[in-house]
Amino acid sequence: MDHVDCIVAGAGVIGLAVARETAQRGMDTLILEAENAIGTGTSSRNSEVIHAGIYYPAGSLKARLCVAGREKLYRYCQERAVPHARCGKLIVATNTEQEPVLASIVANAAACGAGDLTPLTAAEARRLEPKLRCTAALLSPATGIIDSHALMLALLGDAEEHGAALSLNTRIVSGRIEGARIVLDTVDSTSGEHFEIATTRFINAAGLGAAALAGSLDGLDRQFVPRLRYAKGNYFSVASRAPFSRLVYPVPEPGGLGVHLTLDLDGVARFGPDVEWTDQLDYRVDPMRGERFYDEIRKYWPDLADGSLQPAYSGIRPKLSGPGEANADFLIQDAAVHGVEGLVNLFGIESPGLTSSLAIADHVAQRLAPNAS
Repeated sequence: MDHVDCIVAGAGVIGLAVARETAQRGMDTLILEAENAIGTGTSSRNSEVIHAGIYYPAGSLKARLCVAGREKLYRYCQERAVPHARCGKLIVATNTEQEPVLASIVANAAACGAGDLTPLTAAEARRLEPKLRCTAALLSPATGIIDSHALMLALLGDAEEHGAALSLNTRIVSGRIEGARIVLDTVDSTSGEHFEIATTRFINAAGLGAAALAGSLDGLDRQFVPRLRYAKGNYFSVASRAPFSRLVYPVPEPGGLGVHLTLDLDGVARFGPDVEWTDQLDYRVDPMRGERFYDEIRKYWPDLADGSLQPAYSGIRPKLSGPGEANADFLIQDAAVHGVEGLVNLFGIESPGLTSSLAIADHVAQRLAPNAS
């Protein structure tokens, strides 16, 4: 049986960031990915936004890791020439009843250490974005956008440069805890061949499949395996170029951040995501869902033309909270929680996971410190 210092399950942005960190810390690292390419799941089906960290409860992992992660990510992008832009974001109130929410956002951002928001009047906001309709707004200059695929390639390159290896088409069927090691039963999805591999450090960064993978580990108490819920988010784009140079987010509503406008690095506008609870990994976008976007978008962009929205793509978020429940925090379990040395499970790593990826990697590596090489 082969033995590796450290195995990371999942080659999305979190798994790759963790593998980069463990490899740089001198651990012989192997990344196992069930698909035939890196980042085919949640990592490549999101808004590609670098979040400022202003919405999350103060002291939560999401708040702490997002604020730390955004600065790490901006530095990394500059050092590694990963395409990105610190374009800024406007959070807009479209009626006077929403304006007190803006003040609460400023207070929460300050409590999270992300307090660089600038309050704007409607006139000041329109000077920045002439086609915008609002009664008041906040400017978040720390918000940006990134090429997530280029980021993942850079993370993989760094990991491999420090000795890490990537094994694609490799699905973990099950595992068992044997004393100080974890033995994984894997299958090659192209040949069907099974092989076992042992490790003293195992990081479960399998995203949508993280709970199922943890549940397959013989020796891990099932009380530490949460139920993940799938929240599908649909995105729509406009055929013509939208007249905005910054991201535009409406005031948050119960259950989400509303239908927001994001931009890619080519300036193409995308709207979404909405929330569609599902039990399946079905990424098809129903064109009819776009009809309900128009009224929401026109609250801040009244010039949106009829028939201009077209399906773009969808993503699925691995959530720990269900419909009508408050958004749950990231859940990062190590031996201090479940009692298995060398095992770290990452559950519910949704937004702001991309922004937080480098900070999450550092957080995980510190949890492995007792076994570090």
